[in-house]
Amino acid sequence: MHRHADETSESRSPPPPARARARPPRPGLPARIRDAIEPLPDIEDPAFAEAFDRYADCRVVLLGEASHGTSEFYRARAAITRRLVERHGFRIVAVEADWPDAAVIDRHVRHRQPNPDAEPPFTRFPTWMWRNTEAAALFRWMRRFNERRAAQDRAGFFGLDLYSLNASMRAVIDYLDEHDPEAAVVARQRYGCLTPWAKDPAHYGLAAITYGYARCEAPVLAMLRDMLEKRVQFALRDGADGFEAEQNARLVANAEHYYRAMYRGAAESWNVRDRHMAETLVQVLRAHGESARAVVWAHNSHIGDARFTDMGRQRGELNLGQLCRERFGRDAALIGFGTHTGTVAAASDWDGSMRVMQVRPSMDGSVERLLHDAGEPCGVLHLRGGDESLRSELATERLERFIGVIYRPETERWSHYSEVSLPAQFDAYVWFDETRAVEAMDGPRSDDVPETYPFGV
Repeated sequence: MHRHADETSESRSPPPPARARARPPRPGLPARIRDAIEPLPDIEDPAFAEAFDRYADCRVVLLGEASHGTSEFYRARAAITRRLVERHGFRIVAVEADWPDAAVIDRHVRHRQPNPDAEPPFTRFPTWMWRNTEAAALFRWMRRFNERRAAQDRAGFFGLDLYSLNASMRAVIDYLDEHDPEAAVVARQRYGCLTPWAKDPAHYGLAAITYGYARCEAPVLAMLRDMLEKRVQFALRDGADGFEAEQNARLVANAEHYYRAMYRGAAESWNVRDRHMAETLVQVLRAHGESARAVVWAHNSHIGDARFTDMGRQRGELNLGQLCRERFGRDAALIGFGTHTGTVAAASDWDGSMRVMQVRPSMDGSVERLLHDAGEPCGVLHLRGGDESLRSELATERLERFIGVIYRPETERWSHYSEVSLPAQFDAYVWFDETRAVEAMDGPRSDDVPETYPFGV
């Protein structure tokens, strides 16, 4: 059903379930985890976010999620983010979302002039990943936080992903039409190579691999070089608008590479994507100055260090968390999230309708089953430092569950579990024994989204 624009998330969200009581832990390793885990209060309690102050001195704090459709993960990350922004001076919120979509939100929360040419954000599958009441509540808070602050001290919202090829090409051309018409003519010529595939760029990748050439690589890289050469000029004249255009040009170049890589192997395309995320994060930090710090939201598969999962060991995949550790060392905090059971918003197939699905209880022998057997309904296990003997025992490879926008319970072991070494993968692991699905903004299908989002929520 449709939502009225004047409804608040508080009025339409169901009350959170009553907090579960702790259960006696199983003996052995679960009991040792129970001794080490820090119990957490309800997410709405200020003490919840205070438990993460130990990471407030980091340059980047990366907050994961075990699925793209779990309310507790969104609300917990929002609570931690609010504290890092409000109490510790973080001014960058960078998320697993496309740059042009996030730019619409950024203009809104930083009280910048809207871009009249921009399309409504987050209208492609999976819409519920950002068009949900939990995300909308964060956007409202960011706008209120920024309201009385100087422009240079406002917290911004930025997208790290690269699936917006068409929108990003259009954004570069629109910017140049207004600020550098001669360059806009060149951009149209160069991007014209990709135009036939703009709405379905995977077909470009197929053509490139089938015919053995990448005819669009040189022109899109030339366009990016031109934008970088004019970086200072655009920044002095247009500030954030010029930076948006530069990042869109970067996205086009990396997306062209990504869609070619799709047909050379899953590992290569994955690596192109996560390198783009890391590169974008570094550019956002650079644009905000040497003291800038960022909170990052992405799936556990991007946040946890891939070198200590079968992603890296067996499939040759790297990820954002690994790249941040390699660049920032201990100034990067990698925080994973997990659950044992509950409900989740997901689809059965790509581009399918969202459904609220039951999450199966975690498998025997998994990380999640260990945490469940520890008996603490909500807590954080700090894995950086602490009890070395416990870390050593937890380092044994175990299964860990990864649910993306697709969930297939019937093939869960093969579709959603990978082997990991938990204390090497993350610096901390946030645990909710039972969770519930996010509340999508437009009902159970979530395929008809209000045009007023996020401004009317």
